[in-house]
Amino acid sequence: MAAIFAPADPFSLSRRPLLHSRLPATPLLRHRRPRLVAMAEEPGEANSKPRVLVAEKLGRGGLDLLKGFADVDCAYNLSPEELRAKIALCDALVVRSGTKVGRDVFEASGGRLRVVGRAGVGIDNVDLAAATEHGCLVVNAPTANTVAAAEHGIALLTAMARNIARSDASMKSGKWERNKYVGVSLVGKTLAILGFGKVGSEVARRAKGLGLHVIAHDPYAAADRAHAVGVDLVTFDEAIAKADFISLHMPLTPSTSKILNDEAFAKMKKGVRIINVARGGVIDEEALVKALDSGVVAQTSSADNKLVLHEKVTATPHLGASTVEAQEEVAIEIAEAVLGALKGELASTSVNAPMVPAEVLSELTPFVVLAEKLGRLAVQLVAGGSGVKSVKVTYTIGITRGDLDTRLLRAMITKGLIEPISDVHVNIVNADFTAKQRGIRIAEERILLDGSPEDPIDSIQVHIANVESKFPTAASETGEITVEGRVKDGIPHLTKVGSFQVDASMEGSLILCRQVDQPGMIGTVGSILGEQNVNVSFMSVGRIAPRKHAVMAIGVDEEPTKEALKKIGDIPAIEEFVFLKL
Repeated sequence: MAAIFAPADPFSLSRRPLLHSRLPATPLLRHRRPRLVAMAEEPGEANSKPRVLVAEKLGRGGLDLLKGFADVDCAYNLSPEELRAKIALCDALVVRSGTKVGRDVFEASGGRLRVVGRAGVGIDNVDLAAATEHGCLVVNAPTANTVAAAEHGIALLTAMARNIARSDASMKSGKWERNKYVGVSLVGKTLAILGFGKVGSEVARRAKGLGLHVIAHDPYAAADRAHAVGVDLVTFDEAIAKADFISLHMPLTPSTSKILNDEAFAKMKKGVRIINVARGGVIDEEALVKALDSGVVAQTSSADNKLVLHEKVTATPHLGASTVEAQEEVAIEIAEAVLGALKGELASTSVNAPMVPAEVLSELTPFVVLAEKLGRLAVQLVAGGSGVKSVKVTYTIGITRGDLDTRLLRAMITKGLIEPISDVHVNIVNADFTAKQRGIRIAEERILLDGSPEDPIDSIQVHIANVESKFPTAASETGEITVEGRVKDGIPHLTKVGSFQVDASMEGSLILCRQVDQPGMIGTVGSILGEQNVNVSFMSVGRIAPRKHAVMAIGVDEEPTKEALKKIGDIPAIEEFVFLKL
């Protein structure tokens, strides 16, 4: 029976001892405090307060919340040695971006540190792997900065349109260059927003009020959500070709790294202005300098050292979240998250996984990997525009395993669906929250097999409904994108795409081709990849019947060039193909 999942009761983070009243009150039991393995107990007696170290300045509202529950030590500008010395006496640590919380800090805590709170979004300064290994939860404050970041984007847009920064610098150098700094009006111009998440949608609302026509590109945003703001979702090429202004709000992922490159700049209007309040890595800096010097890009914003001194660049030192109000909201959000963790509550803003019982993890480990890869593969098959909203996961398991806890698997499928197209870190703690926040409805279904199979799971299927596919063959008879996988000899394998049976190891990257089943196809495709020095790890063909249609799965160690992929697509017998990163 299928069941829609709601925030479940994942592994408890509480460390309070479990006392069983039916046990006899022997001297041994009276003098020993039971301990649970996952996290350290609160110091001292059961009613003593936890201790929180605030290592960087925090708004008063957040500090007041912390002080109402814990003993708070505000110690700023600590050296690494001083931080390690203090942390052994603390249950929680609150930092911003200036304090590095590495493995040495977790080791120095001796297991007492229970939660690290990052007052902001990014967690680059926290070693998540070390935190998880030491049973320490890491939480951040991802929502409080949204409005401030959007306002900063609008401020840069208007400042560039009217040359505010450049004319101000000119005046301060004793010049009066009124004619040099004639600007452009915003009314009637087109703003293209690349990345229509929380900040991007807030920028759109404000830009509409300034009279701008707003379009957006985000392959995973829902069209109805964009239309509600008065924004049309378009392709990437259409967005950059039509834009007078481009505002960047996408996360830095492998698919967005240097997305604005020579090829992209060549498609833009001459004189386009680019506002980047996202990550610097989404722009190819060398290509941007050439575009600025040639006049293709009239102005841009950047905080990168290589671009700061360019005359056409407006630079600010990461001021997106720097308003009095945002700083106070961040302080309150992170204080609430830290206090919730200290009380043993599940934190929806957790960015790392809690400790999982070893026996459960040992049994499910290969299926955990399979689950994430199936989610990652399925979302890459979705064509942009409609957005992923309805997902069904089908587990085929032995009848004796009917009570199998699938929360970890569900979380990893969610991780695979969301992480490739966002900068959100998904785990068993925040998977349900993250899916709900993005409007993704996930149902789980179990098909029970007779007998007692050796493995806990026979297969996992992921179905995505009400979307178009980049690879139409992946659509099953019901119209859903369907992929299925199994674990073979400990290795995840893709075993079904749409209605076609395949057998492909889910390691490295994958090319899927729908073709006419005829001799020589494997050799033809292999030769094209070989000419481009792309190593093929395996090839597998699944077909309906001889000389009919087949799906060829090709494992590759390197990403083929666009030229190689075009040559594959130009083969007459190839009807469609797609390249997938696993």
